[in-house]
Amino acid sequence: MRRRSALRNRFEYCLAIGVLKSHEWTPLPLAHMLARAYTRLLDLAIPRLRQVACRNLTLALPEASPAEIIDGVFRSIARLLVAFAKFPAIRKDNLARWIRCEGSEHFESALREGRGVLFATAHLGNWELSAYAHALLASPMNVIVRPLDNLLIDALVERRRALSGNRLVLKKDFARIILKALAANEAVGILIDQNATPETGVFVDFFGIPACASTGFAKLAAHSGAAVIPGFALWSEDEGRYILRFYPPVAITGDAARDTQALQAKLEEVIRAHPDQWLWIHRRWKTRPPGEASLYENLL
Repeated sequence: MRRRSALRNRFEYCLAIGVLKSHEWTPLPLAHMLARAYTRLLDLAIPRLRQVACRNLTLALPEASPAEIIDGVFRSIARLLVAFAKFPAIRKDNLARWIRCEGSEHFESALREGRGVLFATAHLGNWELSAYAHALLASPMNVIVRPLDNLLIDALVERRRALSGNRLVLKKDFARIILKALAANEAVGILIDQNATPETGVFVDFFGIPACASTGFAKLAAHSGAAVIPGFALWSEDEGRYILRFYPPVAITGDAARDTQALQAKLEEVIRAHPDQWLWIHRRWKTRPPGEASLYENLL
């Protein structure tokens, strides 16, 4: 973790509190307007985000309209921000206004097997609400998290994430805790769409481009025997709410590279169906095979 000044941390924390409370304390329509304004400012203030997204889309979806999808990505972030700010007011009795579940039979069947459930999820749709809602719809789960650089904001975010009863597990020491949770037939959520280093990952085909993906998830699944269920909270424009969609389990063979490829293929399938809800603004293809130049070399 990079060294940061206390003054910078305090300033960022006050800014985060202001943004969060401005959404939490305002009526929902106004909160959505504010969120769209904030994400528009983010877009303008950090042009690198749009540049990275445009580069990613040019590589992965050359037939698509980058500007249209990227605008949708920022709208998706705005919706996520509103839901996250409203967590204290989201309860079991009003949860249906925000999200409904589809494919719960896959989760219930996996629980009956008794070896725990590994949710393969991603920065797609509303990953914060999906975990929060699952605790209210079924039971609290274990969520793997990476601490934010600003520890004040990190503590703020962790308190919100835990409001529905979920247990947060730090990524750096998750293996022992997660294996114990799976042995107790509990559910665990892990993000699988992040760039990995060659030491911790393997290169897989992702949108036709070699991408380094962590093998940790596949190894955990093989070691524990847990059911692997892809799950995402996807926005439905028709319904004006999210759908927490669980997909059929992914078969695990015990071959970490092969299983990681299968997981990434499923993720790609869902992203292609909802391209404006994935976080294209991050450098997913940052790690390159030996001897291959960076795909982001000329960006700010």
